[in-house]
Amino acid sequence: MASNEEEKKFGGEGVPASIDHMQNDDDDVITLMTADGEEVDFVEIAGIAYRGNFYAILQPVELLDGMEDDEALVFKVTRGKAGEDKFEIELDDVVIDAVFDEYNKLLDEAEGNGGANN
Repeated sequence: MASNEEEKKFGGEGVPASIDHMQNDDDDVITLMTADGEEVDFVEIAGIAYRGNFYAILQPVELLDGMEDDEALVFKVTRGKAGEDKFEIELDDVVIDAVFDEYNKLLDEAEGNGGANN
């Protein structure tokens, strides 16, 4: 129930620009800076609204140490003081699993809409 409300808000006002952009263009590469000052390029996979927050599922263009080809990372997206989008890697396994579950539900719904209705 709350997720339906969040999905309705997704794409509305208050959605970080980068998340809104992910809905409309799936071939973008964004560059994030590590704590060490190293730039890492990511492909935007999806933007997910979950429990009043916005998350980005990003896959590194070049595999990071310990990552498999099909793995992606979850980042919480917030607004900085100057209005810029801030990406913070999500470390809470419960939130990460929930974000991927929401993403998979959206994929299932999209596939279901293309099929025959019974």
